[in-house]
Amino acid sequence: MESALEGVQVLDLSQEIAGPFCTKLLADYGADVIKVEPPHVGDVARHMGPFKDDDPSPEKSGLFLYLNTNKRSMTLNLETATGREILRRLVQRCDILVESYPPGYLDQLGIGYEELSRLNPRLVMTSITWFGQTGPYKDFKGTEIVLYAMGGEMYSTGIPEREPIKTALTASQFQAGAIAALATMGAFYLASMEGAGQYVEVSMMEALCGGIDRRAGTLIGYQYTGEITPRAGGMGVRGYPAGVYPCQDGYIEIVGGSAHWNRIVKMLGEPEFLKDPKWTSPGAQLDPQLYEEFMAFFIPWLMERTKREIWHIAQANHVICAPLNTPADVYDDPHFNARGFFVDVTHPVVGTFRMPGRPFIMSETPWQLRFPAPLLGQHTKEILEELGYSQEEMVILAQSGVI
Repeated sequence: MESALEGVQVLDLSQEIAGPFCTKLLADYGADVIKVEPPHVGDVARHMGPFKDDDPSPEKSGLFLYLNTNKRSMTLNLETATGREILRRLVQRCDILVESYPPGYLDQLGIGYEELSRLNPRLVMTSITWFGQTGPYKDFKGTEIVLYAMGGEMYSTGIPEREPIKTALTASQFQAGAIAALATMGAFYLASMEGAGQYVEVSMMEALCGGIDRRAGTLIGYQYTGEITPRAGGMGVRGYPAGVYPCQDGYIEIVGGSAHWNRIVKMLGEPEFLKDPKWTSPGAQLDPQLYEEFMAFFIPWLMERTKREIWHIAQANHVICAPLNTPADVYDDPHFNARGFFVDVTHPVVGTFRMPGRPFIMSETPWQLRFPAPLLGQHTKEILEELGYSQEEMVILAQSGVI
């Protein structure tokens, strides 16, 4: 059975997370993705943990191994004229190019979109940067916490008495990669129909502002009300119980408040003291004394039960609740395993390990793990042979630092 993107040729000049996640989505559904990496050092993600056995080898990064399945790796020094010439030859054979260099870098080397589109008018080129190709911040470098602080929901995250805190790890970069993949495929299919490629620009800052982690909602809320979403601790803005709470074997998250109060009472076994009208009187959900009285009962109730027990009791009473799973819990979860979500990967250096598989299911052109993430430069010889280079020429390219 063919894959959805079988026959699509992609050049991946991106590094770290957003770009490689974009091209991973293409590779995992059948595209032939050639990952172009700097000689000797490779993608920055090769040097980012976690590492197998805490050995910081460029072939043992769990992040890199996940982001680069089903890709071929070749090393190429774009700072050399010969390296750029090889890239031009590759571009003439490809449909899509994805890169994450600073704005203007490829133009300075003479291999920006205008030059490459002359070689291949059908080329779709996607550039992913922190702040975009234009604007006052275009040359600024970024990190995940910068994105959250400047364009995320960090200002309203945390407790009121303390400074704001960042949530998640690298969620915004994965979000940007997913958006880049969507935009790239839209441009590719237009190129397939009309024969003309185009330039796709993705700003990770704008990708974050437009969606993930509540930011779009708080921006719209401010536009309509002029109010900034506050940091909430204790009772929170939704009343109680609402948020993360401890239990016998970890933590659960629950959504309660006045709208769900009757369900919460049923979940707790309908204790008589919670049937007092004071609990449903106006302002009860914002009364700190009632909050303390409720928590004096609620926390011991939680601590007598496991997170899965609480979850099932909550489900039976139509209360929104979920266990806070550890990675081990997720890998052992019967639902994920019943659906075959995880896949076992065998890598020549790391060995066999399990990782998340397909992000979605296509009935006729399914996701496939054809091969694991490549070793640095593993396919350089193979790809150069496809371009017509001889063994003698490849020796010279290696000796001159081109590959």
